[in-house]
This record gives sequence, structure tokens and C-alpha cells, in this order.
Amino acid sequence: MSITLASQDLCLTQSAVSRKIHALEEQLGVKLLIRGYRSIAFTAEGERLFRSADGVVQQLQDVMGEIRTGGVLRPVTLSASIGVTGLWLLPRLNRFQKLHPGVDVRVSANNRITDLRNDGIDLAIRYTTASLAPAGSVRLFSESIAPVVHPSLGLKLLRSLKIPLKWSLLEFDDLQHPWLQWRDWLSAAEWSDAKPQGILHFNQYDQVIQAALAGQGIALGRLELIQPLLDEGRLMVVAPPRIRAESAHAYWLIQAEEHPRQDVCSVAAWIEAEARDTGVSIPS
Repeated sequence: MSITLASQDLCLTQSAVSRKIHALEEQLGVKLLIRGYRSIAFTAEGERLFRSADGVVQQLQDVMGEIRTGGVLRPVTLSASIGVTGLWLLPRLNRFQKLHPGVDVRVSANNRITDLRNDGIDLAIRYTTASLAPAGSVRLFSESIAPVVHPSLGLKLLRSLKIPLKWSLLEFDDLQHPWLQWRDWLSAAEWSDAKPQGILHFNQYDQVIQAALAGQGIALGRLELIQPLLDEGRLMVVAPPRIRAESAHAYWLIQAEEHPRQDVCSVAAWIEAEARDTGVSIPS
């Protein structure tokens, strides 16, 4: 997020990089960056384009790496959504490295649908139903949902029909999964008359949790994903959780090959072991 650093990386002048960005914005007909005093930030369109371009470049780097390292054992490529990667996978990877120091892992974090074999992915963690999970997939864990906040907000367990007016709701904009949105949760909890201060919308789930950690409001916590944050006291549950039915969406491990190489099997076995230890325990 720096024109200066980008120009240095590209061996161009700052004005040349700026002209390229302006030309792209004119071609697309939308603004990609919000320009402030010595700072820039993505617009919604800019972030969408960046994530797509970043995924394409990552695929290109993966292919080039495989070609360049011919004969050398290639890393195990593990794909997961951005939220699952940041909240569940990354905090656990150091344990895998200690158990399997000779196995290299490449994490591919994105939310798009991928063709595992064509994209060079060995394993993928996907949020889906049993009927949609490919044959041979392994169910890792289900999902419980409850409102969570940072302790600094001073909220206790909410049993009334009113959410405090002075706090905002942190909303995950994912229309495909309405049970992850506040309207569905409030209706099911018979809190439909609750009137919060406002709603902050985010297009990535990990952003929702980061906002909650910053004390910006109340989030719907996917408890299995954020259990370490609950255990550490960085977030707290303020209403009884809703547990999704066994037939509903869950997290599944999918492998590209029916008979993968040994290092892929090691990573898969480790993920399954970590999943068995994933449960909901709400600190009192």
C-alpha cells in the first residue's frame, strides 16, 4: 500500500506507477484506490481486483516453482478460505513444523472455487455440505455460532431481547450463507426488535473478527474457528450459541489425488488430528 515502494520494486518512477494506475481506473471506469495524505487504501472494487490478481500471480509462481525445482520434492499445497486460513490454520502451523520438520507446506488462501488438480493444489479445506463434498472427503468439524465481543466493551451474557444501543453489529456480507448474518440470527433468537447503533459490513470473515478484537462492536463468532481467541480471553461469548445440525454446512478436507504422496498424507493426517481437538468450550 505504497506507491513509493511499488515504484522501487518495479524500477520505475512514482509518477509512472501513478499514471499506470490512473490509466487502469479510466479503462475500468471505477476508482481502485482512495488517496489520502501520504497514504492509499483500496476501494471495494480495488480490493476485489487485487485479490483476483494476487491469486493469479500465486498460481504462476507455483507453476514456475515446480518447473524450476525439477527433481526436488515440491511443497504440499494446502488451500483454504481466507477466514479459515487466518483464524484456524495459521495459528496451528507451528505445531506441524515441529512434528514434520522435513515437510514444506505452501498455503494458498482464497475464496474462489478451484480445480485442485489443474491448480496444483494437494489438499483443500472447504465449507460445504455432505451432499456437495467430493467422494473421499473427510468431515473435520461442524459449526456453532454466537455473538462475541472484546472484553473492553463490558458486556455480560445477554438474555434480554435488547442489544445495547451504543454498540454496532459487525456484519459478514455473505448472502450465500444467511445463517452467518445478523438478520437470520436475530430472527431465530426472537430478538428481531433489537435496534443497535448501526451495522458495519465486511466482505471477509477474518475482517469481522479483527473488528471485534478492536472493540468496534458485536460479531457473530464461528466458535470452532475462534476458540483460541476465546481461550485467551481476547473475545468473549455474550449469548448462548446456535449449533448447526449435523446435516448442515461443515468443514471438510478434500484431497486432489486418491493415492497422494507421503508428505501429503502427513499433512492430511495432521489436519484431521487438529480437527478432532477442535470443539467449543466457552470460558466462564
